[in-house]
Amino acid sequence: MTNAELDKQLKAGKGPDLEAEYQENFARSVLASLRSAPRESTRAPQPWRPRLAWGLATVTCLLIAFAAGRWHGQKQAGQDVLANAKLIQETLAMFPNRVRAIVHDERGINLVLSDKDNVPVSPPIYLHVCAGRKCSSLVTFSGQEIQINGQKLTALADGKNGVIIEGNHFAWSSGARNYAPMDMKIVARLLPVGSM
Repeated sequence: MTNAELDKQLKAGKGPDLEAEYQENFARSVLASLRSAPRESTRAPQPWRPRLAWGLATVTCLLIAFAAGRWHGQKQAGQDVLANAKLIQETLAMFPNRVRAIVHDERGINLVLSDKDNVPVSPPIYLHVCAGRKCSSLVTFSGQEIQINGQKLTALADGKNGVIIEGNHFAWSSGARNYAPMDMKIVARLLPVGSM
């Protein structure tokens, strides 16, 4: 059958006999059914990964706080929670190349993470800073800028197993401790890489 023959047969065919009232109400009934049908949401679904990441970070911080609390109860007099190599090692394993610092101050233990996995691999630096009666301890990495006791500090490994701490108006070195402000006491050392 050719196209012309098919066209002729389709035109010769008769459509269904519909009542006049049905033909008049057809458009209205279609519109009414479209209006009453449930609409699909036009909102894009929220991505689940950021929520999952925040949830995991929260759970991890709680686990670290719990572990630190247990180790805190078992620590010897004068020993800091962050001096525990196992705590540091487990935290670094959970967030590879994201840990900027682990801070222990009057608010408890806080984990400072980078948004991306861009924290360079360097030896961990243990830092204990007392300004007056406020003391904070932290573990960070060379080149990281951290805030402690209200001051921005940058911790650097000097390549001779020493540590340099730079603040807004001072510089401190584990080799020459004469540049820290009078009310600030700093203890800093590289943590052994083998234990990490």
